[in-house]
Amino acid sequence: MNLPDYNFLAAPLWLVTVLHWVTLTLHFVAMNFVVGGIIVVLFGRLEDRWNNPVVRRFIKLFPSIMAATVTLGVAPLLFLQLTYYHQAYSAAIISAWFWLAIVAAVIFSYYFLYGASFAKNPTPKRLGWYLSLALVGLLYVAWIYSSVFTMAERPAAMTTLYANNQSGFVINPAIGSYVLRWLHMLLGAVTVGGFFAGLLGRDHEPVFKLGRTWFLYGMIATMVLGLVYLFTLGEILLPLMRSSGIWVLTAAIVLSLGALHFFFRKKFVMSGVLTLLSMLGMVVTRHVVRQLYLDPTWNPASIPVNPQWSVLALFLICFVLAVGLVWYMLRMFFGENRQAA
Repeated sequence: MNLPDYNFLAAPLWLVTVLHWVTLTLHFVAMNFVVGGIIVVLFGRLEDRWNNPVVRRFIKLFPSIMAATVTLGVAPLLFLQLTYYHQAYSAAIISAWFWLAIVAAVIFSYYFLYGASFAKNPTPKRLGWYLSLALVGLLYVAWIYSSVFTMAERPAAMTTLYANNQSGFVINPAIGSYVLRWLHMLLGAVTVGGFFAGLLGRDHEPVFKLGRTWFLYGMIATMVLGLVYLFTLGEILLPLMRSSGIWVLTAAIVLSLGALHFFFRKKFVMSGVLTLLSMLGMVVTRHVVRQLYLDPTWNPASIPVNPQWSVLALFLICFVLAVGLVWYMLRMFFGENRQAA
């Protein structure tokens, strides 16, 4: 009996790639809201912040946006595994126990976000501890993702690591290859967290100034670290400079500056759209970098295509409805809070 062959793409490669970019960008928006928002709340300078009504509303949003982060993270991971299944699975197996611990870390963070959001008459110290512990769990998840996906781009290194140790307790030892990537992601989260803090506090000047400060300095730090990271790419730097990726990166930087301009003028819709497009540009650039690393050994274009349009149509319908529902709920939340203010 011949077993069925599942080694094919259910949609053209370009469509799978675009869907990966879009869903990953939306995942980053939600993730950055939570991670960056926690950092802004914990380390932002704001008088009597724990009793500030805008800050309390911000904290109450964290569990819901955390749910969106998890949900929106499933699709891009699956799209990635469609085209880079050998690399993604192999890297996850090498760091298997750390990878599986992501589930526990997410639950851990979820618990403390709910604790901070729904605690009755919490003390400032208690709120600070809840958010700090939630942040620790989220930073762990981001670190493991950076470690595993960077390792997936280096097949030769994976072969050596697995040959030497099959325990599943292996962390990518080439820390220099992903620590800047992790920090860049963290600074990007701070930037987006500042944007949402300013948006939520648009009618509350102290909170708006706090968000504006983090949005501005977070963006500057992200750009500086991004340039440093760019020059650590080594052998793929010149191919990147000759590819479309460098133009996408340049456009993303320009869009970020435009988002900052409109944010300072309190034109939040335009600023938000430009920020979203900038994040999409960063995702596309990262995709180009991944393929440049893997070009000598793997090209997703070699995967056979066997379209299954009905399944794809069902996914797109559910995806659009889900995004629309989240957008509607957020509009209701922000609208109601503005009227209350």
